[in-house]
Amino acid sequence: MSDLVQLSNLSPYPAQPGATRAYHAMVKPTGSICNLDCTYCYYLHKQDLLGSPSKFRITDEILENHIRQYIEGQDRDEVVFSWQGGEPTLLGVEFFRKVIELERKYKKPNQRIENDLQTNGTLLNDEWGDFLKQHGFLVGLSIDGPRDLHDHYRIAKDGKPTFDKVFAAAQLLHRHNVPFNALCVVNRLNAKHPREVYRFLRNEIRPRQMQFIPCVEPNVFKNTAPQFWDPATLPIQDSPAAHPGHPDSVVTDWSVDPNDWGSFLCKVWDDWYRHDIGKVFVNHFESAAAVWMGMDAQMCVYHQFCGKGVALEHDGSLYSCDHYVYPEYKLGNIREVSSSRMVFSDRQREFGFNKFHSLPQQCLDCSFLFACNGECPKNRLIRTRSGEPGLNYLCSGFQKFWHHIDKDLKGICRDLAAGRRPGPR
Repeated sequence: MSDLVQLSNLSPYPAQPGATRAYHAMVKPTGSICNLDCTYCYYLHKQDLLGSPSKFRITDEILENHIRQYIEGQDRDEVVFSWQGGEPTLLGVEFFRKVIELERKYKKPNQRIENDLQTNGTLLNDEWGDFLKQHGFLVGLSIDGPRDLHDHYRIAKDGKPTFDKVFAAAQLLHRHNVPFNALCVVNRLNAKHPREVYRFLRNEIRPRQMQFIPCVEPNVFKNTAPQFWDPATLPIQDSPAAHPGHPDSVVTDWSVDPNDWGSFLCKVWDDWYRHDIGKVFVNHFESAAAVWMGMDAQMCVYHQFCGKGVALEHDGSLYSCDHYVYPEYKLGNIREVSSSRMVFSDRQREFGFNKFHSLPQQCLDCSFLFACNGECPKNRLIRTRSGEPGLNYLCSGFQKFWHHIDKDLKGICRDLAAGRRPGPR
């Protein structure tokens, strides 16, 4: 579950021929194959949904096609390749040496190529550290807090805990001076321990940025694509079924409770604002500060429109989004059509614009629409109090958070306008 690459610098859909083209693809070179068996993983079931797991490895042909098309299809001076899974390090360092060679082969003059790698960290060693440092990779390391909170859901295939290996990976990345972000899935358990999680990441893991990712999975996620739910079955906001743990809950038991999500963000914000502003970087806080200052959000989930961040599976199939890897959202295959043509197609354009156009009236009337824009459409699992479908499952939590930080953010804006260091007085 990743927000590793910030998408705020991507241009809107080209309005006319010759306009700047830019998009981002999350590549799954091993498909959903992973050496862990995390309880809350939204991707492991793709083995059954998309095909035989024995074939879940990208071929040399598809890899080269992707790298060539991805570079040719964009006009930016910088192109960012993102490698995820599953677990991409299962392919070994030699696979990524091949990636570097192909990127150099197809790179345009004066173009900068960047790479990032999302990993559970359990397979990292000194060879990986040397390679990642040499080639300037940014790493996203999945860790959910201190040992007891991390090991509750993040377990290996044999059921054993993974904390020690992940903690060792963080220390290895520091030793090799490899920049990395901590990707923390905020779930039903660790959401109740916000300060413990935040201070552990800040003091012990010391990442470049903390990325808090709310765990929200509908209880039918293994076989039902987002927005293909029966609207009549969606619960009303604040009803018992709109929370985890209820027999008729719309989400899995491990999903974060909306109220706990709001409390988690608020309590981490208070700690960060009092002690760490300007020193520690948190994805939701950086994005909120940007929009309060009238700039673009730094996370795709808060943009008005989406559709510029697609997912490429190991077999060359391209999907509308990393969280929409279902047959209903397959755009095509890069062996037959270039990825840029699919990204800028009418179908994907409609997908992206629908994020805003499908908002219920309750969202359109909200004073914090500018900050949220309904967040990610995959989380629109409930109905408004008036019964209109399409409301974000986390709405009550976000409302709590936006109200909580509004005064502080206005103060930050005043401080910056006056040339002062922002923070509490």
